[in-house]
Amino acid sequence: MTMVAVGGSIGTGLLLGSAAALEVAGPGVILSYIIAAFIAYTVAMALGELASMHPAAGSFGLYGELYLNQYLGFLCRAGYWAAIAFSVGAELVASATYMTYWLPAVPSEVWVIVFSALLLLVNLRSVSSYGRFEFWFSMIKLATIVAFILAGAALLASGRVAPQYIAHGGFLPKGPIAPLLAVFWAIYAFGGVEMLAVTTGESRSSKDIPRAARLTFFLLAGVYLGAITVLVGVMPWNHAGVSESPFVTVLRLAKVPAAAYFMNFVVLTAALSGANAKLYVASRLLFSMGRSGWAPARLGKLNAAGSPRLALLVSSYGIVSTLIINTWAPKQAFIYIMGAAFSGLIFSWAVSLAAHVSFRRRLTPQQLALLPMRSPLGIWGSILGFVLASAAVLHTLFSTRVNALAGLVFFAALTLAYVLLKRRHQAS
Repeated sequence: MTMVAVGGSIGTGLLLGSAAALEVAGPGVILSYIIAAFIAYTVAMALGELASMHPAAGSFGLYGELYLNQYLGFLCRAGYWAAIAFSVGAELVASATYMTYWLPAVPSEVWVIVFSALLLLVNLRSVSSYGRFEFWFSMIKLATIVAFILAGAALLASGRVAPQYIAHGGFLPKGPIAPLLAVFWAIYAFGGVEMLAVTTGESRSSKDIPRAARLTFFLLAGVYLGAITVLVGVMPWNHAGVSESPFVTVLRLAKVPAAAYFMNFVVLTAALSGANAKLYVASRLLFSMGRSGWAPARLGKLNAAGSPRLALLVSSYGIVSTLIINTWAPKQAFIYIMGAAFSGLIFSWAVSLAAHVSFRRRLTPQQLALLPMRSPLGIWGSILGFVLASAAVLHTLFSTRVNALAGLVFFAALTLAYVLLKRRHQAS
């Protein structure tokens, strides 16, 4: 569970999205990641507590249905599936971007197609095969980012690199509000903590869930806050851009070409790992919906290897969307795809937190004492997390007219699907 969540999280949100966040907030982006870490902590603890009581595949949708209402439960499941399947495209666009570092003459569409075929082959095999693939991918990027943090900290501590925290316009060169605007990118980087709830159905014991919830969050928070703090200290914020990973930029600016090549390999591995984990989670969630009546029954079937083949193929729609967007707007493709995927992600966070508040309000003190896991922040942590997550949803939807229109159409389509599927779900 932990490695799937970590694998799904440590990807382009940090390794390429941090460049966009730096452009928005400058060194103050550190504050953006601290705010996002707090929201992610409330989500991880709320889901860990709920999952320890109700371990089930795709469970945050189940929590919405049990503790809020059936409609919100469906919106949470379907919206998250659509978003995470679409966000596979962001990882593939990033992978293509990284490949141009070595082979700039090859069109990015070629790399998207090649990597898509690789991901589909891996996910069509058995779960154990997928697990081995994802475990080693996750370990490579985790170990390398930790090494990057230690090396960067050593450069700063030794004085070999002048700290850049206030070197170009101060700590808040874009103003005091800028870190709040960059929270969007930081939250997307933490997207993956909720994957813990999707994979609890495959947990051997509910006793594993509290440990997995805590380990997932603290691993991510330590890596993200450490990496962004070192990154901002070593690299001038006004040198950031989404043409390459800022982690590669740091090593290139330090004139360590061999290390830059290696780091580019690592961020490529991280992007493919993130895409792999997200495609896996999306297919399992759609498979769960097919089994429960919230999607066509054919999507709830497994192939001989134990993989939900049809659910996997349908969940790969983000790959096709990526090819279209990358052709239409190649320079902005990554940002467009991340923006589109963000709403479904943060909506699932908001519903999960609201479900946790409702769950806690129904418990007696005796029942609370018997919980396998208890969130240290309790009900008030989830209330505050819900307010912040809801604000992020509204800001994203109404920041531009395109976002508002796309968001309204998206939720209207899901509502229509709910009406059409409701009777079938009740009969299943």
